[in-house]
Amino acid sequence: MAKKLKKDSPRPTKRQLIEFITENSGNPSRREIARAFRLHASDRAWLRATLKELEDDGEIERKRGKRVGPPGRLPPVAVIEVTHVGDDGDVFCRPTAAPADGDGDTQDDDITIRLRGDRGRPATAGVGDRLLARLSRVAKNDYDARTIRKLGSGPRDFIGVYEGSGRHGSVRPVDRRIRTVYDVSARNSQNAEDGDYVRAEAMGGGHRRTARVIERLGSGRDPKVFSLVALHSRDIPIDFPADAISQSEGLVAPPLGKRTDLRHVPLVTIDGADARDFDDAVWATPDDSPKNKGGWHAIVAIADVTWYVRPDDPLDRAARDRGNSIYFPDRVVPMLPERLSNGLCSLRPDEERACLAVHLWIDAKGKMIRHKFVRGLMRSAARLTYEQAQNAIDGVTDETTAPILETVIQPLFGVYEALLKARKGRGTLDLDLPERRIVLDDAGHVTAIVPRARLDSHRLIEELMIAANVAAAETLQKAEIPVPRRIHEAPDSEALEALRQSLDAFGIRLAKGAVVKPALFAGILEQAEGTDFAAMVNDLVLRSQTQAFYGADDEGHFGLALRRYCHFTSPIRRYADVLVHRALVSALKLGEGGLSKPDIDKIDETSEHISMTERRAAFAERDTTDRLTTAYLADQVGAQFSARISGVARFGVFVRLDETGADGLVPMRSLPNDWYDHDEVGHRLVGEKSGLTFALGETVTVELMEADVATGSLAFAIVGSGEKTEKKPGRGRPPRRRGSSRKTRGRRKRGK
Repeated sequence: MAKKLKKDSPRPTKRQLIEFITENSGNPSRREIARAFRLHASDRAWLRATLKELEDDGEIERKRGKRVGPPGRLPPVAVIEVTHVGDDGDVFCRPTAAPADGDGDTQDDDITIRLRGDRGRPATAGVGDRLLARLSRVAKNDYDARTIRKLGSGPRDFIGVYEGSGRHGSVRPVDRRIRTVYDVSARNSQNAEDGDYVRAEAMGGGHRRTARVIERLGSGRDPKVFSLVALHSRDIPIDFPADAISQSEGLVAPPLGKRTDLRHVPLVTIDGADARDFDDAVWATPDDSPKNKGGWHAIVAIADVTWYVRPDDPLDRAARDRGNSIYFPDRVVPMLPERLSNGLCSLRPDEERACLAVHLWIDAKGKMIRHKFVRGLMRSAARLTYEQAQNAIDGVTDETTAPILETVIQPLFGVYEALLKARKGRGTLDLDLPERRIVLDDAGHVTAIVPRARLDSHRLIEELMIAANVAAAETLQKAEIPVPRRIHEAPDSEALEALRQSLDAFGIRLAKGAVVKPALFAGILEQAEGTDFAAMVNDLVLRSQTQAFYGADDEGHFGLALRRYCHFTSPIRRYADVLVHRALVSALKLGEGGLSKPDIDKIDETSEHISMTERRAAFAERDTTDRLTTAYLADQVGAQFSARISGVARFGVFVRLDETGADGLVPMRSLPNDWYDHDEVGHRLVGEKSGLTFALGETVTVELMEADVATGSLAFAIVGSGEKTEKKPGRGRPPRRRGSSRKTRGRRKRGK
């Protein structure tokens, strides 16, 4: 949180604002700036306009929410750490702190820092060395560094694969940025075996490349180790503290007491077939009010986590530390202990459960007329899967769905149809992005990677959850209680320009200066619908969007075209929802377990923290998926696959396989032998002599050349493209560097 000024002051000058924004970490919000300078409500319009002027002048940048900060880049002087030394002696580093924008969208592995020596001499530094360095920006995420002084070196933990046996061994890091392979002596191996995943510690400074094994994580032959490696690599807590476990084991369900009795309402849960916890239940019926002809009355009931998890108790501290649950193909790392997540807070059929429920009255066009929250006691009438609910509405019932088809399932689909009308009327952003499910056998080995079905039953639950979230946000806005809101902002001008140039390659026009609304992107997707490049356009539109995050400001949700939005429906697996539940309990005076003063005081800090844990979880899930996919394809090296070019860079092209959705790189050296121009605007590589063109969205045939399970990376060679086919690709030569920013020579990017 931004530090406060100690004394009153009149409206600050622009220079004072810039100094305050630069000196305060965390990118202060407008609210924090106003509080720091003790501005009045009448000054809000002036502050908004002044900050906009500073943004237009390039003095500051708008960050997520109403936050502002210095222009997004690394500072001119920073602490960096050497990650690896290339075969040609180039020294590569990473920043020890995030770029100045601090928004988490740019990751360390997106940034290249090359250490330069003085007066043309090569740089001298070893892996693990920490340096105070002067940085000069070469490109957006590309920097040169010169050492001011060495701050030290020493032990550095990393996750790697142990290779070798007996007296000779080594550890190869799983981090793709670290190319160093560390020697490990027999006495420092902890008896690790060839192929084991280990936590190791780099030893010594300079160019010594030795390490010792600290912990053995598991055998590389056990696919269940992949998710464990992702957890350790991202420093995600796995085991719960003893006091949190002890507290959970002593909990019991509450009596009815003053709660609203919902046990007579046939609420049902609808989840995936492999779901283990059920934290939301739904019910609907036609509204019998003559004022709401054709309308609906629905109930969304959510597990009452706040009854059990109170502010700053052991369970609360553990949940806040984790921020969210994490879901891997082979395991779940829950935010709350099993006694809660799979027990007291899981809405199992025919078992009484405490809940926080919202009544929703919706008209025939899907507009929410009113809503009402209650703290209740419920008993789920049935546990349905998405497939069961869909089959039932399509006319294929079973012993569970047949008795409740007319009374429960049909009304639920009825309210869904109404909500769908409202969604289309708002012009929401609906991306058609195929998801794939990794199928495992009992041993954890991948047996198939298949498309994940997208059913109306999925959308039914999504629409009801969105409506409940909106009701919570409106209630708390009226009560003026701060909570971490789910914020999704409109794309910035830079992202829109990049999208416009990318769409030109497909003949789709995006006018400059167009009003940025979700409907704008809906029009783009409509133009691409039914074409061979529809999937690529959907992916490009997704890339242009900002990353959603949590913040206390009431910013709304761009993608859903909603003015107010927060997360309410998953307190088992999201800490933000826990705080929203507490705020509702406080605002509506629903009993014990409301929002505490520390909860309110730390709202900005908590929002930043849970935004970080959400990104951390996403990266861990992606790491695991990449390694499982790579393991699945590892025995198919030499096989050919149909694919599509999903990205073009000066060092090669990225491809996505049609069947499995696996992503990989075709490095420049694997392209047919030629010099290649990188056309940045056209998103393509063009062969100087052959005329071969490799463009974004193009269908290609690729051969799998390498599958590195440790890093989860795949390398391919293109063997067929359009009408031209190279039977045997040669080593693409890295051309001389020349050309403009619009058209540059492709080259291999060394050491990254």
